[in-house]
Parts: sequence; C-alpha cells; structure tokens
Amino acid sequence: MRSPADTDSSDRAWTCEAVGILRREAARSADTHLLHQRLPAFPGIDFYFKDEAAHPSGSLKHRLARSLFLYALCNGRLRQGQPVVDASSGSTAISEAWFARLLGLPFTAVMPACTAPRKIAAVRELGGQCDLVDDPASVYARAEEHASRGACHLDQFGLAERATDWRGNNNIAESILGQLEQEPHPEPAWVVCGAGTGGTSATIGRYLRYRGLRTRLCVAEPAGAAFAQGWQRRDRLAHATCPTIIEGIGRPRVEPGFLFEIVDEVVEVADAQSIAATWMLEELLGRRYGGSSGTNLAACLLLAGRMRERDERGSIVTLLCDHGERYSDTLFDRDWLAARGIDPRPQLAAMRATVAPLAA
Repeated sequence: MRSPADTDSSDRAWTCEAVGILRREAARSADTHLLHQRLPAFPGIDFYFKDEAAHPSGSLKHRLARSLFLYALCNGRLRQGQPVVDASSGSTAISEAWFARLLGLPFTAVMPACTAPRKIAAVRELGGQCDLVDDPASVYARAEEHASRGACHLDQFGLAERATDWRGNNNIAESILGQLEQEPHPEPAWVVCGAGTGGTSATIGRYLRYRGLRTRLCVAEPAGAAFAQGWQRRDRLAHATCPTIIEGIGRPRVEPGFLFEIVDEVVEVADAQSIAATWMLEELLGRRYGGSSGTNLAACLLLAGRMRERDERGSIVTLLCDHGERYSDTLFDRDWLAARGIDPRPQLAAMRATVAPLAA
C-alpha cells in the first residue's frame, strides 16, 4: 500500500513533468503574425491585426488555455489522470481540449447547444466530450456539477484575468508592442479587443499602464452586452439587455475578470454590422475570421473616423480571434442568417464606402 508521502511525491513528479510539457510547447510555438493594412480613407493611420487564429489550436484562446492549465497545476488543483472541465462558447473549449490531449487528461466542455456545430465537432475531434445545455446561462452551474464529482474546473470566467502574467512572459500585449518597435507609430493610439472572460482586456490594459504608455484601450462589444452595460455605470451587477449571435464575446453577465477601470472606451456593435465587418475582413486579408474579429474591425473603423476628424496620425491595433471556417454553417451562411432575420449586405455596402478612397 502506498503511503501519503509516496502519493505526494508521485503527484509532484507528474506536476513537474506537466509544467515542463507546457513550457516546451510554448517554446515551440512561434509568435503570431501582426498583419499591416493601410486604408485609403484614413491617411496617416496604420491598422494592425494580430492573427491569433494562427495558434496550433486555432484561436486567441490558445494562450489562455495554456495559462489556465499552468495555474491549475501550480496551485495544486490538477493531478495526474484527473478529469478537466470548463464552461465555454467554443474557442476556449477547443484550446483546452488541445492541451488536455497534450497532457493525457480527459476533458469535458460545457457549451450552449447553440454553439457553432464546427466548434463542437472540433472539441470531439481532439478527444474531448461536449455537455450541451439549452440555456447558455446555465453553463457555469453545470461545470460546477462536474467539479463536484472530482473534475478540475479550469474556470476561464473566474480565473482568466489572474491566470495570465500581465507583466510580460510573452503575453499578448508584450508581443504586440515588441512587433511594433520598428513601425512608424510604435506606440499605438488604440488597442481594440473584445470581452469574453475579460482576461485579454485586463492583460492589455494593465500592461499598457505598466509600460507607462499613452495608448488607449477600447473594448468592442455586441450591442447591449454586459460589459458595455456595466462599464457605463461601473455596475458589476449589470446584465445584457439583448442576446447576440457573436460567439466568444458579449457575455450575458459581468464576469469576474471584467475590469472596467482600465478601459478607456467601449464601442457597441450591432450583430449585423459585426457580420458585415467579418465578411469585409475576408476582402481585406484574403481569409475568413470569426464574428468577434468583425466586431473588433467595426470598432477600429469608428475610432479611425474620429482620428481622421481630428487630423490625428497613428496606429490602431486589434485582434483576429479565430478561424472563420468554424462559422461556415452560421455567420457565412446566408440562409442561416436569414432565418434569424439578419441581412448584413446593407451594412457591408456602407462599410465598403467608409473605407473607399476619399474624394479629391
């Protein structure tokens, strides 16, 4: 019979090996590209798109998933062979399934049943299980049910802003600013991102202050979503006033990682406008990205318009959050959109006119 000391020694050895696996994976992963665009309608303004879809698991959430696993391991909450669970609208679940497979751990994603089918399929292809719930607001409680039966709850919504090292360690803010060092405007006027867990906006906002930069942070939100409602009144009890079909952002409640005080602006974007901007990204960059990337672009264009009115020069940086192929059956399917009463073509036409060269 093994003594408690033997068990502790075995657990510690596995934890050290698991942390080593994650460190080696991080060292093997090249940084994501920072794509550059100049739009004729905005002279003197450079646009940069951080292509987080290039990560091995296909999204911005690759960084977060690695951080959440490291946080669980280093806090002694995750043991060899232990099931892992988290609540997710898709992309985080895919990244967590990818890392769970790397560590040889069983993984369950609690996801809304309305999640894009290709995201659900991606989790299963990586060996994960999907626990689909009809009410998106019930994902938190269902994940806790799994945890009560012995699973390690990675808890992206509760832990995202503390699991990521915001002072550096190759976080996304440090990466962006390093890539901008040789550019004409190395200190951006704006960084634009969405708010799912709030971890990305928290990391960027903190790092900008840590570096003593004047760069402002804008959160791009689906219209009526909880971050926008809470930010306006600094109300942590705020809830969304309308649903959204943009996955990954636009939470129904204020999540623990939503830090209002470090955000300089919140731009609300209607779903049809987000989808139109998503389609426009394919025209600008030659490949498809997801709906939250479109939300980001719509906010960038609004901010660029304000800069142009004030005759300001500078750069705007935003994120390309995940692959558009995950939404082939939804945001890029006109029949699916029509069934939900959405036609983004008028907004796309208006957006094309917005970025067209200015009349002489």
